[in-house]
Amino acid sequence: MTLAYIMHLANYSDGVLYVLAVLLLIALAVTIDRFWFLRRTILRGERVVRDVAGHERLGQAELDLLERQAGALPEAALLAAARDHFGATTEALSGRLDESIMLLAPHIDRGLWILDTIVTLAPLLGLFGTIIGMFHAFSVLAKPGHAPTEVTAGVADALLATATGIFIAMLGLAAFNALQNRVRLVLLQLETVKTMVMNRLATVPAAAAALHAVAGE
Repeated sequence: MTLAYIMHLANYSDGVLYVLAVLLLIALAVTIDRFWFLRRTILRGERVVRDVAGHERLGQAELDLLERQAGALPEAALLAAARDHFGATTEALSGRLDESIMLLAPHIDRGLWILDTIVTLAPLLGLFGTIIGMFHAFSVLAKPGHAPTEVTAGVADALLATATGIFIAMLGLAAFNALQNRVRLVLLQLETVKTMVMNRLATVPAAAAALHAVAGE
C-alpha cells in the first residue's frame, strides 16, 4: 500500500480518514498518559497503605509524617485532612475524609471522558466517511464511458472509513475499561487509607478515657 493510495483513500472520504487518524493519536496519547499516572499512583499508594498499617495509633505528628512521605500522591491530601481535623468527632472526621476523596476523584479519572467520546464518535465518523465515499462511487454511473463494475472498487474504498472507525472504537473501549479499573483501584486505596486512619484515630480518645477513669479511681 503506497502513500499515494492511502491519500486516495483519505480523499475518497473527503478527509474523514484524516480526522480518524487524529482521533487515534489522541486516544493513544491519553491512554499512555493515564496508564503511566495510574500505574505509578497504585504502586506508590500500596506503600502508603503499608506505612499507615505500621502504626497502632495515629496522632498529629504521625499524620504529618505520613503526609510528607506520601508526597504528591492523592493519599497526601487525605492524610492532611485527617491531620487538620484531628480531634473532631468520628462523624465529622469521616465526612471531611469523604469530602477529600470526592475532591480527588476528578483528578484521578481526568481525561477518561476523551476516550469515552472517541469510542462513540469514531464509528459515527467512519460511517459518515463511508456515506460520502458511496456518493463518489455511484457518481461514476452518471458519467458516460464508465462501466458499472467500477462502482465495486469505489464501494470497497468507501467501506474502509467505517472499518477504521470501528477499529479505533474497539481499541479505545479496551483502553477505557482498563483505565477505569485502575481508577477503581486508586479509589479503593483511598477508602482503605480512610478506614485505617479512622480506626487508628479512634483508639486515641478511647485510651485517654481509660487513663482518665483509672486516675479517677
